[in-house]
Amino acid sequence: MFLSERTVWPYRYRRGASALVVSIPHAGTFVPWSAGASLAEAAAARPDTDWHLPRLYDFLEALDATVIEANLSRYVIDLNRPPDGSNLYPGEDTPRLCPVETFAGAALYRSATPDGAEIARRLEAVWQPYHRRLQREIERVRSAHGVAVLWDAHSIASRMPRLFEGRLADFNLGTAKGASCHPALEKALAAALGRRAGYTCAVNGRFIGGYITRRYGRPAAGVHAAQLEIAEATYMDERAPWSFREERAARIRPILREQLEIALEWARGAGRP
Repeated sequence: MFLSERTVWPYRYRRGASALVVSIPHAGTFVPWSAGASLAEAAAARPDTDWHLPRLYDFLEALDATVIEANLSRYVIDLNRPPDGSNLYPGEDTPRLCPVETFAGAALYRSATPDGAEIARRLEAVWQPYHRRLQREIERVRSAHGVAVLWDAHSIASRMPRLFEGRLADFNLGTAKGASCHPALEKALAAALGRRAGYTCAVNGRFIGGYITRRYGRPAAGVHAAQLEIAEATYMDERAPWSFREERAARIRPILREQLEIALEWARGAGRP
């Protein structure tokens, strides 16, 4: 078995009773020996991790949200990419299902990269369990409330020349260009971000939502999904050892909580089909 060297389940899970499901697919750092033995030095520091997001979103239990958080590093397999490995942003340089380079372009493997059989093993052992759980929880929540709101939580360095020009906005809301959630919900979320002085925001800009947002967001079926990509500089150091900065986090945590409270309030009212 792919994970036999050590018993590490692909995700952590908290069952909640509200209409909110939160996915955190890139916060994991564990790499099994079977995947890590051939990794290069560039992978050791896990530079492309969505660092500290569970700590930043420490209020999720108070909102009674269902939370699914990855345990394994995205260097093993990217849970926010399609299982067939297709490019979510055609024509742009984006990370693969099983990445072979860091965001900065450094090689992740010393020699051979994962072949088709290895990618299939990782899909079966890591990707599929995460998505089966996510699908089940969305359906359970939708059945209980008549509507489910899926929040896909991400962060990234504010400057990443390979992926985007200049400095990224502090808050980047993605709704698959309006296809993954009701327009009224998108408008309410975007308006709240826009009111926050001292921070920049973008809606469906460089990040419109990855596979999770696009796959599960089905407004007509009562499932409304949004992705929020946060610039890491708003709450942490963007260099190793990637230290969390509570004084910064304390300023943006209320913004994040407001976003999810807006989503829950919308689900209780206008979100019902």
